[in-house]
Amino acid sequence: MSVVLIPAFEPDVGLPRLVRSLAPESPVVVVDDGSGPSYAPVFAEAAAAGALLVTHARNRGKGAALRTGFAEIARQWPTASVVTADADGQHAPADIRRVATRLAGEDGRTIVLGSRAFTGDVPLRSRLGNRVTSLAFRATTGERRPDTQTGLRGYPAAALPWLLDLPGDRFEYEFTMLLKAKDAGLTVVDEPIATVYLDGNASSHFRPVADSARIYAPLLRFAASALLAFAVDTLALLALQLLTGWLLFSVIAARLMSAGMNFAINRSLVFGAGRSVPLRTAAARYFSLAGLLLIASYGLLTALTDVGLPLLAAKPLTDLTLFAVSFAVQRAVVFAPASRAGASRPALMPARE
Repeated sequence: MSVVLIPAFEPDVGLPRLVRSLAPESPVVVVDDGSGPSYAPVFAEAAAAGALLVTHARNRGKGAALRTGFAEIARQWPTASVVTADADGQHAPADIRRVATRLAGEDGRTIVLGSRAFTGDVPLRSRLGNRVTSLAFRATTGERRPDTQTGLRGYPAAALPWLLDLPGDRFEYEFTMLLKAKDAGLTVVDEPIATVYLDGNASSHFRPVADSARIYAPLLRFAASALLAFAVDTLALLALQLLTGWLLFSVIAARLMSAGMNFAINRSLVFGAGRSVPLRTAAARYFSLAGLLLIASYGLLTALTDVGLPLLAAKPLTDLTLFAVSFAVQRAVVFAPASRAGASRPALMPARE
């Protein structure tokens, strides 16, 4: 059995209609994420249509609303899987049922994403936003996901304790789930659904700047760490060259200083799991990667310039390519806990007492 979970903030009359179409076939839980008294009639109608209503006293964000719903479902239906859907009418009842059916046919360790094709009359910000997020996800994990922003997802019952412990209170919660699913021993699959946008997606509560910053936070922290290391490397090189007049020594010493700082920041702030890796192990991995990237940088620069690309163009292209490689390898190998490499399908977190 699957329970449909709908987090809702300031919904319109489409919410009761959606509940009415789903409730005869499966339980529906609606979380009112602090919409306020003026939206009480809409939620009352949804409850009358068959939904179990849970209310936040204030707006806490989509991630927090999902966790509240997961907790309620774990209490009421401890063995049920969960299908999440948005309250804005962009998920057709037929597609919600399709995801639930696909989830029921999986192995109990699989997350099903209702993936849109983004064809037809799709608002530019939605098309561009999903494309950028998909590219960021691929650069981070090496996995290709056509729709990383979909709110229509199916979760097996065994994943609920893990979902309750995932960080993030707003839209970054669902992106974090995709980033960490593999580490939790979960497989992610895509189920095609219709691409529906009503009134140019006017009902969306996604804040382009603030919520994008939350979603891309791991990459932004990594980029900031790299830029700081570049600044330290440059300043140290100039200072040491001025003091010693020995270029080779200055280059090596400056690079060691900047790399050491970059390692410390990435281990403690960028990749939180890196703190569980023994310092000596993480350092050996990091500086081995640095050496390989140095060789790769030289090779790629040589190849690009040999085919006629100017050095001024080849340098940023090389650095951007290796930036993505470095992020993915540091996350998956350098700062990866031993348990990640020790088992291809590690156990999910045990259910809470």
